[in-house]
Amino acid sequence: MSTFHRHTIAALPLQAVLISIVIHALWGGNPVAAKFGLLVFPPMWSAFIRFVIGIVCIVGWAALRGIPMWPKPGEWRLLVMLGILFVLQIGTMYIGFDLTQTSIAVILISTNPFFAALAAHFIIVGDHLSTRKVIGLIVAFAGIVVVLLGGFTFENLNRIGLGGVIVLVSAVLLGLRLVFMAKVQQKISGVRVVLWQMILSLPLFAIAGATLETIRWENLAFAPIAGMLYQGVVIAGLGMMVISYLLSRYTASVIASFNFISPVSGVLLSAVFLGDQITPVIIYGVVLVGVGLYFVSRPKVV
Repeated sequence: MSTFHRHTIAALPLQAVLISIVIHALWGGNPVAAKFGLLVFPPMWSAFIRFVIGIVCIVGWAALRGIPMWPKPGEWRLLVMLGILFVLQIGTMYIGFDLTQTSIAVILISTNPFFAALAAHFIIVGDHLSTRKVIGLIVAFAGIVVVLLGGFTFENLNRIGLGGVIVLVSAVLLGLRLVFMAKVQQKISGVRVVLWQMILSLPLFAIAGATLETIRWENLAFAPIAGMLYQGVVIAGLGMMVISYLLSRYTASVIASFNFISPVSGVLLSAVFLGDQITPVIIYGVVLVGVGLYFVSRPKVV
């Protein structure tokens, strides 16, 4: 098979295409699941519980595949740095989710490839911005502006607007974290990178939760439990394993080209499960962000 075919979406077998669509659609549901979990577990406790579940899933998967999980002596420094960035990104994400409308949060957190592309231009050798990527970044940025300015005015920054800004900060941090992970994975196994950023984050999330938050046990019901299991098993566990499987067989640019699906599915799911109103602002925002992300991450045709 030629290099051209290996780097195009058309070369993906139907099974891989369907898997990519499904996993990105499931990722779009993460803010919806988080909103349900937050009914009982405040941001820091939500993060702690999610990653305890995710760690169990990943450890079990790695053990079945015989993948070494304990870091080598020279790996700890990079893993600790990544763990700190992980805590900042996840913490701001949950705080933002708690403060804003889910459909807005879905669109804003889905812009992380926008910031990853910008960071990669300066950090990753050979991953420079092309004309196509610049156009995509401009279009996606227009979507961000539409969503934010639709949620608040500069004269009256309301609760939804503040949450949107915090989610956008998380999206910036997520883009940086993904680029940093790409650099780290040049030296450390991807499974250890994903696993240990979760493990190292647990004490910080537990301390913050115990010190600053109160679990609302009176709200405990099926929906919050289902939301936490979705985040832990489907997103932190299954999501990681499926993407690892796809990346071991296909190029990252091809898999990333399905990113535009997440904001679309997330907005639809927030309307179905949370009753969020899909306003013209939301529609314009999700279309602009989705189109922009497609141009940023779709594979180059040569």
